[in-house]
Amino acid sequence: MKRLIIGLMMFFTMSGVALAEPIVTESTSNSNVTTNTNGKMETTVKSPPPSAISPSISVTNSDLCTVGVAGAVQTQILGISGGSVVRDMNCERLKNAKILYDMGMKVAAVSVMCSDTRVFEAMEMAGTPCPFMGKIGDEAAELWKKNPELKPENREQEERRNDKIEGAVMGIGGLGLLLLLL
Repeated sequence: MKRLIIGLMMFFTMSGVALAEPIVTESTSNSNVTTNTNGKMETTVKSPPPSAISPSISVTNSDLCTVGVAGAVQTQILGISGGSVVRDMNCERLKNAKILYDMGMKVAAVSVMCSDTRVFEAMEMAGTPCPFMGKIGDEAAELWKKNPELKPENREQEERRNDKIEGAVMGIGGLGLLLLLL
């Protein structure tokens, strides 16, 4: 019965996508041509540059942990546009913890939340350390003391370092594209 319902849902979803009308973007421009014949021939043509239209990224489902980002740059010669979707990792963490908690897996839900340094520190300050490999309470506190490299703050430092490298690469790429426009 479940398979039938899922199959029908997929059929209606896919048929709606197949029947969707294409997106059409229309652009109009006006040009002025002036010709002077005072002894010499001179023609001036003034027209607007073509448009770089930024792609629209719509996130219509409010249950997604993503944000759409798009932009465009246009000069007289070249136009570039692009877009991307950025994941919100904290939103994903909260949703995962809630689902685990709703399934009755409370220790697992707390473990997911403990991957955030702020939550980890708050749990320590409250005297209820985060679970460690299935151990809770004083046992977990001792294991965290023996394995400080596994604490979220150390993992976050590594992620920040990777983000800096990725940001530098993206910045150099953006600078290269900007130089192409000049």
